[in-house]
Amino acid sequence: MSNTLGAVQQNLCRSFVLENPSDTRLLISSSLPCKISSYLKNDRAFLHKQRLRFSTRFLDNSLRDWKAKFQQKMRRVAYMVPHAVLATDSFPKLRGKFKLDGNSELQIVLSSKSDSLLQIDFQITNGGESLVLHWGAVRTRNKDWSLPSRRPDRTKVYKNEALRTPFVKSGSSSLIKLEIDDPEVQAIEFLILDEAQNKWFKNDGHNFHIQLSGNSPQILGASIAETINVTIPEDLVEIYAYLRWEKKGRQNYTPEQEKLEFEEARKELQLKLEKGTSLDEIRKRIVKGSIKSQAAKKLEDKQHFTIERVLRKSRDLTQFINKNSFQPEEGKAFDSKRTLTTVELWSKGLEERFDGLIITRKLFKLDDMELMVLVANTEGKMKVFLGTDYEKPLLLHWALSEKAGEWMVPPSNSLPPNAVLLDKACQAPFINFSSADPALQLQQIEINIDAEHFDGMPFVLCSGDHWIKNNDSDFYVEFGGRTTKFLKGVAALHWEGRLDLQDVGDGKGTAKALLDKISQLESEAQKSFMHRFNIASDLLYQARDAGLLGLAGILVWMRFMATRQLVWNKNYNVKPREISKAQDRLTDMLQDIYSGFPSYREILRIIMSTVGRGGEGDVGQRIRDEILVIQRNNDCKGGMMEEWHQKLHNNTSPDDVVICQALIDYVKFNFDVNVYWKTLNENGITKERLLSYDRAIHSEPNFRPEQKEGLLRDLGNYMRTLKAVHSGADLESAIATCLGYKSEGEGFMVGVQINPIKGLASGFPELLEFILAHIEDKTVEPLLEALLEARVELRPLLLNSQERLKDIIFLDIALDSAVRTAIERGYEELNNAEPEKIMYFISLVLENLALSSDNNEDLIYCLKGWNHALELSKRKDNQWALFAKAFLDRTRLALSSKAEYFHQILQPSAEYLGSLLGVNQWAVNIFTEEIIRAGSAAALSTLLNRIDPILRKLAQLGSWQIISPAEVSGYIVTVNELLSVQNKSYDRPTILVAKSVKGEEEIPDGAVAVLTSDMPDVLSHVSVRARNSKVCFATCFDPNILAEFERNVGKLFFLKPTSAEIIYSEITEGELTEASSRDTSDGRTPSLNIVRKSFAGQYAIVAEEFTNEMVGAKSRNISFLKGKVPSWIEIPTSIALPFGVFEKVLSDNINKDVAHNVDALKRKLEDGDFNALGEIRGAVLQLEASSRLITELKEKMKISGMPWPGDEGEHRWERAWMAIKKVWASKWNERAYFSTRKVKLDHDSLCMAVLVQEIINADYAFVIHTTNPSSGDSSEIYAEVVKGLGETLVGAYPGRALSFICNKNDLNSPKVIGFPSKPIGLFIKRSIIFRSDSNGEDLEGYAGAGLYDSVPMDEEEAVVLDYTSDPLIMDGGFRQSILASIARAGGAIEELYGSPQDIEGVVKDGKIFVVQTRPQM
Repeated sequence: MSNTLGAVQQNLCRSFVLENPSDTRLLISSSLPCKISSYLKNDRAFLHKQRLRFSTRFLDNSLRDWKAKFQQKMRRVAYMVPHAVLATDSFPKLRGKFKLDGNSELQIVLSSKSDSLLQIDFQITNGGESLVLHWGAVRTRNKDWSLPSRRPDRTKVYKNEALRTPFVKSGSSSLIKLEIDDPEVQAIEFLILDEAQNKWFKNDGHNFHIQLSGNSPQILGASIAETINVTIPEDLVEIYAYLRWEKKGRQNYTPEQEKLEFEEARKELQLKLEKGTSLDEIRKRIVKGSIKSQAAKKLEDKQHFTIERVLRKSRDLTQFINKNSFQPEEGKAFDSKRTLTTVELWSKGLEERFDGLIITRKLFKLDDMELMVLVANTEGKMKVFLGTDYEKPLLLHWALSEKAGEWMVPPSNSLPPNAVLLDKACQAPFINFSSADPALQLQQIEINIDAEHFDGMPFVLCSGDHWIKNNDSDFYVEFGGRTTKFLKGVAALHWEGRLDLQDVGDGKGTAKALLDKISQLESEAQKSFMHRFNIASDLLYQARDAGLLGLAGILVWMRFMATRQLVWNKNYNVKPREISKAQDRLTDMLQDIYSGFPSYREILRIIMSTVGRGGEGDVGQRIRDEILVIQRNNDCKGGMMEEWHQKLHNNTSPDDVVICQALIDYVKFNFDVNVYWKTLNENGITKERLLSYDRAIHSEPNFRPEQKEGLLRDLGNYMRTLKAVHSGADLESAIATCLGYKSEGEGFMVGVQINPIKGLASGFPELLEFILAHIEDKTVEPLLEALLEARVELRPLLLNSQERLKDIIFLDIALDSAVRTAIERGYEELNNAEPEKIMYFISLVLENLALSSDNNEDLIYCLKGWNHALELSKRKDNQWALFAKAFLDRTRLALSSKAEYFHQILQPSAEYLGSLLGVNQWAVNIFTEEIIRAGSAAALSTLLNRIDPILRKLAQLGSWQIISPAEVSGYIVTVNELLSVQNKSYDRPTILVAKSVKGEEEIPDGAVAVLTSDMPDVLSHVSVRARNSKVCFATCFDPNILAEFERNVGKLFFLKPTSAEIIYSEITEGELTEASSRDTSDGRTPSLNIVRKSFAGQYAIVAEEFTNEMVGAKSRNISFLKGKVPSWIEIPTSIALPFGVFEKVLSDNINKDVAHNVDALKRKLEDGDFNALGEIRGAVLQLEASSRLITELKEKMKISGMPWPGDEGEHRWERAWMAIKKVWASKWNERAYFSTRKVKLDHDSLCMAVLVQEIINADYAFVIHTTNPSSGDSSEIYAEVVKGLGETLVGAYPGRALSFICNKNDLNSPKVIGFPSKPIGLFIKRSIIFRSDSNGEDLEGYAGAGLYDSVPMDEEEAVVLDYTSDPLIMDGGFRQSILASIARAGGAIEELYGSPQDIEGVVKDGKIFVVQTRPQM
């Protein structure tokens, strides 16, 4: 019968104090003093052993308390455990009570009648009429029930296994008296049976148990109504409080929380005592294994509820920078650098011969040799080619099939030379392939098949007496059969009605040839994971040679597999070791590419995360063997376990990891089948999926209680085996693989030994052990630190090739994933956290993302910025929040850039391959989003959203940045990009809510407001246009406000900007009409007239010749400044190609063909074909320079002291000439053309001069508005500064510049109102820039500046900026000096002109250079 499974014991030998014993006559057992003595002696020994590990703070006090109480026993009466009844015999009567059902209660009284006789009285109140005691005795060294010879009357023997004694009815009670006189009887166990109702009464699902042996008889699990105040030893309270703290996730406690935790622990222990659990049993249960030592260390260190932390090493973050950027391109076919094998050369020749007709290409491994099979479809006929470099003579033993597994004799007209027909097969010899190329020596067979109804060809090979098979299975090549009538690779899906051929895209932006090949092989891959992984291995080098998009194709395919979008197993049985071997081969190849191609590492990591590690031989075989061990050890050979066993034997998969976990959870939660289904469903396994397996699982688990311990042990061991094959990125498995392990646990991992990886840093194993110990902690900060420290320690090994690189990669992937899991668990921890803590979490997650990214320079500099923001916060710097906000904006830009990159790389492949394979459309649509969500980027974005409103509040930024204040009313329209609607005309006043505004767009007609979450510069082109056009333009930082506007699309709103926010409200049509009637303007855009300029006879002029007829305002203003501004303001030397030169060059005879083309394209443009704009620009770039132009330009440049490009060679002049032509061509850029159309400016009258200046290799560039454009405050200068050239400021470069304001009465006191977030700076060597200078700029009421291009002769170098090394950001004194100089320059120039100015300039070595100025619009 059952072992002792009752509730925990109540020790009768513990002493307790009864403060008010007056109601009961208490007697002390004669055995009590010796028991107290024994108790104290035992506890002293225990305390002595624990002295070095446990704090003595409470234990010494406890001992003193106990001794004091015992010394007072003459004054206070010692009382036994709660369940003991008063004793007058050799030991006291024991009483236990149990609730049976409703009002029914069982009471047991145990008493001693003599030294050799014990009496047990059973009394059931309010019970039935037919109650029976089903009982037996437990003897020494025998856990089965024995049947005592001394029995009550009417007792019967039941199946020689138990005794049954009927209760005697007495009033409302039922009674039985048992007498035990056998000294060998250790305990009595029993159940109560109501025979009339066939109902059993148990003790919490187990047998009732009365312990008779030893010094302390006990009635286990009894509960009584009365409770007694019991003193709990303090050491037990402390240990139990520690366990509670661990269970809650090891949160850091305040002293008040710590005190409360102790009290709650004491209450729980007291409750356990009251329910019948003894102190000995409590101690035995909670003080076990490593718990005692862990708790002892905490108590000894006086750190009850704090977590030890990993001391992170101080490192230069720039050493983690990767610059392995890779631009996407169309997939390439071959990498000529790789030497093709003999079989590949033969295959390549056939593929070129049958261009586009090859429908199947399969490569098989024959030990160290290769076998290639190609199938071509030529006019409905199949040509099958087999080629191999196998050196010995070979026979092909083959057949045809209409379905997998079938062998059909081939038609006679399909037989190759020297073939012999057999029963259901054919045998033919390979013949030597003749080639003049000595490298191309192999054997081949060609088979021609006319019949279309065959789907494939099974075959095996024979060499002498040696038969060669494909991993113990037949080789098989699919033809496609009927499917070849359709598009390659789409046929099966079309045939099954799952795909409309019109849905298949053109594969643009993908490695299309590779994806087509994958789709052709998918039906073969569906057979098993072995087939899929082997096919992936066969395609992997082709994917690598196709570039990043090729590997993206493999990733998409593997991800579709991992997310169960593809069939895992179809009519094919395969051994686990074969799957494991195929995985091993694939991951080995991925490891090799990882080592040799650094720019592919990020995408390779993602591929590897979808594939298990695999392994040769025993690792995979253990899956097959160990399920038998579980069944044998735990007597569970039928039902669900047998069904699972059959599945595991025939096609194990990652689902088995989930099934194993579901079984563990089911057992752990007392065999609750709902828990089993919950675990399955949460991990994507439904009942339908279980039934879909080739070896279906129909049954639910059904185990017995006594199997619990063994099942938990063995399933836990088995889980490690499953994860070793299927879960390469599982943290525990990855750590075990790197640190090494061998067979542990009888029957598990037998014969498997993994050695530790060589070269691990000192202390690294201990670091990993810390991680495993704290992986479930609720307080995640120490865990995050440890995870990142481990990743940093691994980095040197990841960067260097070594034998077990893939194990290191899998460990790093697992650590990366653990960071994401931990941070998501830690969100609650941040609910009421200080901003510094949130920033620290941001820095940790950002570091994790950087360590996983190929091109991470921007992320590393963002990380440095956050670290500095934390330092500023700790120093109580008054601008720390403003600084942090800038890096928040930059980090968001980095995340956005990363998301766009992934979308560009992956989404086209997901859409194309998804359409070929019939993947669910929802899975295709969210493919890239889910890839990003699986990494750290999503968690980082969440943290940024959490701290953004906090920083804005602390920095006093509010929810808005007003760029153009204008009070307007309009109908709300949402758009993704302002660029997409810039040429649109709205027929009613419109408030545009745009997600993306880059800075160079035009504002469409009819738009009265543009609201965006994007961050265009205040001085960008679109900002200037908005202010000039009286359009309300603002950035909104609060997503809730933008969401409210988006919910009100189509409704009419009124916007009223203030200095800090926009007040908005919904209005009626009548209010709009009333507002419109107050507007005295007619609403029409005025026409602008400009005078067409003529060629004045000069191709180039110096600054002194700049007049209104020769050049535009830009050139004239720079000439005017020369000699008039203070001497500390530098003005660069300038010359110009005046108005009319372009027209003159176009009319030259050498360019007559270009002129004719331009005229034709202009007529096309007049007819409304706007594609002509790009064609005109292209035509202009074909112009040739006349010799006179070259001569004059060279002369004027040299007179002015500027270097002549041609002196450095003809190619330098060609560069300069191309730059000039690009300036002229910009007259026809889209933005400029539509802008002039909007104001009805005659485009033909627009003339373009070119201002030529030597480029100053600037440290910084700036733009000044001498009247604050946001507020209109004329007493305040507003300026923006960027690092490097000014193109990032005036062009459409993401991020914001450093911005400051300065009161004109105190130009030496600039105030920074925004730190920079632009990630890119542009720098250039000494060069020449050619600036547009048209007669259509700076017109009254029209801001034409910035519409046309300025082009440097040489390309700028884009540099990722590290602001933490920039003195303008880090050195307050330097910053104050530079900004004050810029402000003073603005004040001086405004004073010179007598009107507000828009000024551009640069800073070089602390000197101010002004390169242009114009009236501020």
